Amino acid sequence: MKKIVPLEHGLIGLIKVPGDKSISHRAVMLSSLGDSTVEVKNFLRGADCLSTIGCMRSMGVEIVDAGNRLLITGRGLDGLSEPTNVLDAGNSGTTLRLLLGLLSTQNFLTTFTGDDSLRSRPMARVIKPLTSMGATIVGRNLNKNLPITILPSTSKLHGIEYEMPVASAQVKSAILLAGLRADSPTTVIEPHRSRDHTERMLEGFGARLERRGNAVTIYPIERLQAPTSIEVPGDISSAAYWIVLASIVEGSDVVIEGVGVNETRTGIIDVMSAMGATIEFLNERSSGGELIADIRVMSAQLKGVEFGGETIPRLIDEIPIIAVAAAFAEGDTIINDVGELRVKESDRLAAIVEEFNRLSAGSFEAQGDSLIIHGRRQLSSARCSTRDDHRMAMSLSIFGAAGAGVELDRPDCVDISYPTFYQTLEEA
Repeated sequence: MKKIVPLEHGLIGLIKVPGDKSISHRAVMLSSLGDSTVEVKNFLRGADCLSTIGCMRSMGVEIVDAGNRLLITGRGLDGLSEPTNVLDAGNSGTTLRLLLGLLSTQNFLTTFTGDDSLRSRPMARVIKPLTSMGATIVGRNLNKNLPITILPSTSKLHGIEYEMPVASAQVKSAILLAGLRADSPTTVIEPHRSRDHTERMLEGFGARLERRGNAVTIYPIERLQAPTSIEVPGDISSAAYWIVLASIVEGSDVVIEGVGVNETRTGIIDVMSAMGATIEFLNERSSGGELIADIRVMSAQLKGVEFGGETIPRLIDEIPIIAVAAAFAEGDTIINDVGELRVKESDRLAAIVEEFNRLSAGSFEAQGDSLIIHGRRQLSSARCSTRDDHRMAMSLSIFGAAGAGVELDRPDCVDISYPTFYQTLEEA
């Protein structure tokens, strides 16, 4: 159990968040496919990203781990070797889905497994477009739950034009990675634009991409030309917890340093600003095609808002912590189009309603694919379940710190994305 006590004062000073999880995954994968050694700085040492390292090492990639810095010696697009054992993606949907695309082009057999949570998550929506390109992928049921096996590719995959039913950066990335070795260009069309870290990094490795609205096309390539170094910016999903805490605790004035503010990830900033938060970007710069800024946040009186649609892919991971902000806001907040939350590390929609209501009874309700939060109701302390979901654990912690406290079971799941989270909260 982990006990979180209410803060006695505002959040003041400087905070440094871990490297971006999405970019850390992609840096390891693409560097492994490059033609030289790449230094990856500010790598996130979370469990999910370590799963990606483990999988790439199992296929012969040399990765020297020196703390928050990696040295990765690429083996080229066709240089990976067949793993001698099943690849374990742990809890990481990003590891699994992106590697399904990347390895669909290889001429060896690969089998994936993962933890209980990942084994329950459906993979059919990423496997469907890959099989239409010519990949042969076998799962244990119609949902293609783990374990999953990719059979050796005997010929080049076919370039396709694929219209995605739901915007998903992971599915889009899997298709683009498969398209690197296809026999013709591959186009992915999204209903709304999702995060574009894969596209930006692929271009940094010399791949040719074209964008038209919500469509992106990748052209086949013979080799990736790796940069000498990649600096991973701070993760805005990790910064989101401090953005919310500083906004709702009176007397706060905090600067979160070196955060990636890629426009496909800043939905949290847009929504919090619409709620009345006081947020500004300082020291804006760019690195490796990614925008970076220091984010200053001061306490403010928040009000309820309604949003959904194309905003959701830009903040899907931040919905739980936005729900916490909404509980401290004046009036109701309505978040539409969040059915995707049902297939995350936990059923986050159900988890938010069940667990958050323990800390503010009657404040949270789900109606179809919408989440409704009634702000400023009575707060109480309670024992809550993290559901082994890192984002639920951190959101519940912020709720307790800003409110009446909370006790968490299975708190260590934060190691997936933010191993030092509790230390930073205790030092606040």
